[in-house]
Amino acid sequence: MAVPEKPVLYSYFRSSCSWRVRIALALKGIDYDTLPISLIKDGGQQFTKEFKTLNPMSQVPALKIDGIILTQSLAIIEYLEETRPTPVRLLPQDPKKRAHVRMISDLIASGIQPLQNLSVLKKVGQETQLAWAQAVINSGFGALEHVLQSTAGKYCVGNEISMADLCLVPQVANAERFKVDLSSYPTINRINKTLLTMEAFQVSHPSRQPDTPPEFQA
Repeated sequence: MAVPEKPVLYSYFRSSCSWRVRIALALKGIDYDTLPISLIKDGGQQFTKEFKTLNPMSQVPALKIDGIILTQSLAIIEYLEETRPTPVRLLPQDPKKRAHVRMISDLIASGIQPLQNLSVLKKVGQETQLAWAQAVINSGFGALEHVLQSTAGKYCVGNEISMADLCLVPQVANAERFKVDLSSYPTINRINKTLLTMEAFQVSHPSRQPDTPPEFQA
């Protein structure tokens, strides 16, 4: 019987979308290899012909697993959940809670992160990048804080880790990077601090990746 190939994650240490997937892989206990794709070196390695054959959108992450290539972080996480539901479930079995998880995940992954990522900031211009990122994140976090007040328990949705939590922590890191004042978002802050005590969130942290520059290492 052939031994299954080890999954390969095409990732960038600072990519919040890649971080979501790294957390999922850690929670699921999936051993994988990392192939770093620098978003800044040589004008961006995501734009090379070789990488575009994996992801025509020229974005990370991409995951090679089970003989297929998957892109888009939430689609990857949902595939891992469907094919490897244990030891940790990332989508609740209750349909209402599952809808809340997807709602919060989409709020972050579609409504906040894309508006402050590297490609957009380059279009905004150097002088206004910080103000733009802060405005986008504050707007999104205002909505997210309101949502979490009705869905949160220990975590984003009740008291079980979910895909929503995998989206939350990297986005809070983005907010901190852009010097957003988080004091107005007590629920977001509380959940984030709780999650960061967990091993899966620590080993997947941008400061602990194979491509992390020395100045950003923990």
